[in-house]
Amino acid sequence: MSSVEVHSQQQPEPAASLIPTLPGSHYTDEAVFELEKSRIFQRNWFAAARSSDLPTAGNFRNVDVGGESVLIVRGRDGALRAFLNVCRHRGARLCVEESGSVRRSLQCPYHAWTYGLDGKLVAAPNLNSMQDVNRDEYGLIGVHLREWLGTVWVCLADEPPSFEDTVQGAVTARLGDPGTIDGWGIDDLVVGKRITYDVKANWKLIVENFMECYHCATIHPELTEVLPEFADGYAAQYFVGHGAEFGEDITGFTVDGQGGFETLSGVDEDHDRRYYAITINPQVFINLVPDHVIFHRMYPVAVDRTIVECDWLYTQEVIDSGVDLSRSVELFHRVNQQDFDACERCQPAMSSRAYAAGGVLVPSEHHIGEFRDWVTAAISD
Repeated sequence: MSSVEVHSQQQPEPAASLIPTLPGSHYTDEAVFELEKSRIFQRNWFAAARSSDLPTAGNFRNVDVGGESVLIVRGRDGALRAFLNVCRHRGARLCVEESGSVRRSLQCPYHAWTYGLDGKLVAAPNLNSMQDVNRDEYGLIGVHLREWLGTVWVCLADEPPSFEDTVQGAVTARLGDPGTIDGWGIDDLVVGKRITYDVKANWKLIVENFMECYHCATIHPELTEVLPEFADGYAAQYFVGHGAEFGEDITGFTVDGQGGFETLSGVDEDHDRRYYAITINPQVFINLVPDHVIFHRMYPVAVDRTIVECDWLYTQEVIDSGVDLSRSVELFHRVNQQDFDACERCQPAMSSRAYAAGGVLVPSEHHIGEFRDWVTAAISD
């Protein structure tokens, strides 16, 4: 009888320069994902939508935030507000559409309880005869909301973490100065193109992929042509304040490296001809280039599925000119497709016995180790 060698599934002790990853189960276990929904996505600031998606009174957008349906509404006073998308009577969803518009109020389709755009209960069948129903007490449940970088951020926590320390702090920690991001004028930029990707991978695989460039020389030929230093495997987030420099003959952040648009007026010489990447935990990626901004919002919907909404943002003048954006959009669209294909390649292996104890991070991926620690602390509560 021949003998068969059985290899141990135990992770070997990593070399001193290597950092262990999360175990494979953290990318496949439904129980872990439930913890992440309640302890990460419902407790932190979540980029839900672009403010310009709701331009007029009565516009709404319905967003899943950690398993809770959150309704963002533009009020008659012009302000944006967010509520749990749940009627206070019997719990029916007020709005089932992803987005739309109402005239003056939100009415439950079940029993016609009706709420103003400010969330107050304004009408219900026989409400005047029910003297003990307090209209203020039975208004919609509000959700904390902030606007920054032209983006609607919501937080379901009773006491949200400091927006300045977490969201704005992440940008400052990356760029090195709190005012640097202002140079791109993101509040005033306009969506020139939006592409929504349905990625069959755990959200953490997508974050980890975005944060590093060890893979760039392997799967991003177009990107490394524009940003040659990426071929060395060091990401733009490798150290504070660094922006990857354009190649010598590159004139635009486009698929062929040519023919970009005029540099944004607030971008100074120190930041021109450079690319900056920012991760804001838990689900935002921002890419800054001289003439536009690429803004990703992730919406984790299952342990192995993530919707990624990506906006290409330009000045109003560029949009109004009718200029062709396709070469500008195509570069990062290819990068996204290449990245998401890589994440989908990894996802099935997360449940393999070969990855039960996880893998390792090389030195240039040290900041992914920080993300690992952040996730571990969050779900450990």
